[in-house]
Amino acid sequence: MRNPNFTTSLNSWIATALTAIFLLSSQTATAEDLLDFRTAVVVASERPSKVEATAIQMLIQEVEKRTGLTWERFSGPAERNLPQIVVGRLDVIRNWNLPIELPAASGERAKEGYSIRIANQTQNPVVVVAGNDDRGVLFGVGHLLRAMWMSRGRAAVPADLKITTAPYYALRGHQLGYRPKPNSYDGWDLEMWEQYIRDLVVFGTNAIELIPPKSDDEETSPHFPLPQMETMVGMSAICERYGLDVWVWYPALEEDYTDAATMKRALEEWGGVFEKLPRLDAVFVPCGDPGATPPEVLMPMLQQQARQLKEWHPKATWWIAPQGFNARRLAKFKMLIDPKPDWLEGLVYGPQMRMSLPEFRKWAPSHYPVRHYPDITHSNYCQLPVPNWDPAFALTEGREVINPRPLDMAHIFRLLQPQTNGFLSYSEGCNDDVNKFIWSSLGWDPESDVVEILRQYSRYFIDPELQDSFAQGLLALERNWSGPIGVNGQIDTTLRQFQALERSADSSLMENWRFQQALFRAYCDVYVRRRAIYEAYLEDQTLDILGRASTLGVRTAIGRALAMLRRSVTDPVAVDHRKRIFELADALFQSVRMQLDTPTYQATRQDGAVLDRIDAPLNNRGWLEERLMAINKMTDERQQLADIAEIVDWKNPGPGGFYDNLGVPGEQPHLVSGLGWPQDPSGYATPILTNDFNIAVRPVRKTRELPMSWISNAIGLYDNPLKLQYRHLDPSARYQVRYVHARRGPVRLVADDQEVHPLQSMPYQILEFDVPHSATADGELTLFWHQQSGGGGNGWENNICEVWLLKR
Repeated sequence: MRNPNFTTSLNSWIATALTAIFLLSSQTATAEDLLDFRTAVVVASERPSKVEATAIQMLIQEVEKRTGLTWERFSGPAERNLPQIVVGRLDVIRNWNLPIELPAASGERAKEGYSIRIANQTQNPVVVVAGNDDRGVLFGVGHLLRAMWMSRGRAAVPADLKITTAPYYALRGHQLGYRPKPNSYDGWDLEMWEQYIRDLVVFGTNAIELIPPKSDDEETSPHFPLPQMETMVGMSAICERYGLDVWVWYPALEEDYTDAATMKRALEEWGGVFEKLPRLDAVFVPCGDPGATPPEVLMPMLQQQARQLKEWHPKATWWIAPQGFNARRLAKFKMLIDPKPDWLEGLVYGPQMRMSLPEFRKWAPSHYPVRHYPDITHSNYCQLPVPNWDPAFALTEGREVINPRPLDMAHIFRLLQPQTNGFLSYSEGCNDDVNKFIWSSLGWDPESDVVEILRQYSRYFIDPELQDSFAQGLLALERNWSGPIGVNGQIDTTLRQFQALERSADSSLMENWRFQQALFRAYCDVYVRRRAIYEAYLEDQTLDILGRASTLGVRTAIGRALAMLRRSVTDPVAVDHRKRIFELADALFQSVRMQLDTPTYQATRQDGAVLDRIDAPLNNRGWLEERLMAINKMTDERQQLADIAEIVDWKNPGPGGFYDNLGVPGEQPHLVSGLGWPQDPSGYATPILTNDFNIAVRPVRKTRELPMSWISNAIGLYDNPLKLQYRHLDPSARYQVRYVHARRGPVRLVADDQEVHPLQSMPYQILEFDVPHSATADGELTLFWHQQSGGGGNGWENNICEVWLLKR
């Protein structure tokens, strides 16, 4: 392998040139493109509704935050020699004799819609935002805000701004849970919550899902500024002012709802929450994720809860999802919901479902609407994992890393969303911020251009002058995760581009948490890449030394090998990048309460605590050190050399054999790909490559280290077997299969149609079996690994790490 310290001037020159192009690519509007609204006034109805008043307040305040300009508000039409922003319902302002023709609103699709028109462009221009209803006014103002060019002392509107639009999907929302689990939300006060909800509104969000104090979480957080119930009530009140739907995600967690005392306690607990909330439009119960109550017990309990819900919120509806159900419980659930109970409004499709969304829509009775509950927050071990994610990223950055995936999210949205009436996403924090805005924007218009959404995001939240540079930077961060980390030179270029923005940033931009997030990811990606390349080089050198043990002598070879491995600690790479990562982590805690480690920032769990594992070994250092020190204590030199040879030849299947490292992209030539990610992003008929990142900080076995090839694996989800296919075998030869599987779930191995072994659970051990000769006699072989049929939960029990097919 090439020495990692070797650099080429060509690569450096290319990176520098691309950075320059990146900075020059920002779109700068000319004076002719923009109308000056610095001295504008806002004109609205004398008696606006509560939501209209909130929209007007949002407009004035958000302009002032970005420009320092204070727009005065006036009531009703009048002659004024100033630029005007006219805001109101179409049926009201149509009668104001405005110098502009407004379109009519008609039909169901016109709900929440609006029109924006500009008149008198040459002198004292007038912008008219006409909403078809109260929400239409709110979202029309949001559109105007994200179209404007705003900076200190500057407020301008594009001269060509003209639109009439209404949302495609009726439900467009996100779960915002004030609880310890998300590594940011638990530090937010009500002012921060209102700002974030307002940000989402600007891009068309019309629903927020809250989480009650009792959930699958810790009882408290060291970061809570207010008690959970008080904050939940406050968030409901915020949504009421903005006219947003309020949903509550309410898991059924009691052990036995057939017990009268338990049922009484549950009714009091849920009823207490319902009673306190000023607004509540719907309750969603996930049934099995979390929760373990069988449907025949759960449904009568939920019926009683639904009845008491109507006492405080007569129009509120009830929704459920059979998450985590096994095949038997799923069948029972369907029997109970068809025919439709009068208290049940609809079904929800979310994580831990035994079938894909299109299959679920066909399976569910047609009289139920289906709401989507997509997991947009996790990157690994989840409903929508990053496809073919390099193990180095999974081990260091983890499940809840800052994860802008705009193109992935758009593809998933367009593939799956047509099966539903809308969505409320699953979110565990602000790490998925970009993804939320992609979903909200596409929920309004599924054909929206993703790059244009990112430009609007960048223009509104970052800086109009950087709208294209930052948008392209977000796309570059997504590309950083594409393909093997060692050959993706894009990663270094992405950092140089962001460093150019960093050098030119003023203090307000450097304190902007969205800018900080992008910088943090760019530095993390490069740090991980350089470590991965360096540590792979050190391991290659270590194995080369061990391969000469018989010449060097066992003890000398082991000493040199250990010293080589430990260079990753004694002589680390990218030290400056690591320092900047920790500085940005502190800045993110200060700006948006992101808790990126457990000791300093007191993250309540490690899913989002990136710093806890940013230095996790990216090679077999821990395993090799343990093995080599054990070998060094042996007295039999022949056994020492034999054990060293086993290490050196670990991946060598011998003459005529084959080896697959299933969790590493590009190292599993025999893995059958199935449908593939574009058609099957959740992996129902496609193997999922994943990595048990927790092993990096919390080993499965306290007594020993594991090789890296046992931490990464491929998964066959639920009843979909994992398949390896071999061709051009020796028909006369006998073969053995050797493999390792992870997790505790039992697996069954079949060669073509012949069982090699029944269901058994022996995780993290090397297992070896004879392959029936009749299965290879035609020169071909397909191996199938199955988990227990009909299982529930997350379906991730069929995890195979590495496979050798040995020719005997």
